[in-house]
Amino acid sequence: MIKVVIERRCRPGKEIDMWNLLTGLRGNAMQHHGYVSGETLQCATDPSVWLVVSTWVDEQHWEQWNAGRERHEVMNQFEPILLEPERVRVFRFAAAGGPSIVSHQVMGEM
Repeated sequence: MIKVVIERRCRPGKEIDMWNLLTGLRGNAMQHHGYVSGETLQCATDPSVWLVVSTWVDEQHWEQWNAGRERHEVMNQFEPILLEPERVRVFRFAAAGGPSIVSHQVMGEM
């Protein structure tokens, strides 16, 4: 399993548009094979900052969704309301005893 954390900043006054686009995007993702769950968070001190945390079976399923036509069609609708490009980070669960050397090297190359 992996977690994908996506941070977005919307323009002031566009919070309802952001919410509507995010819920629509999640609805589409829920239909994609490999999607497990997701949650949408809005910063308590800065309402322009939104986080989406989704869980996927593995990186391959996430990458298929990320590169797919459905996601890109919706992402085009985000452009006018975003202050900056979204920031996407993929996380793996840490193994018992801490990160492995292989995981550390992969993360260091990013």
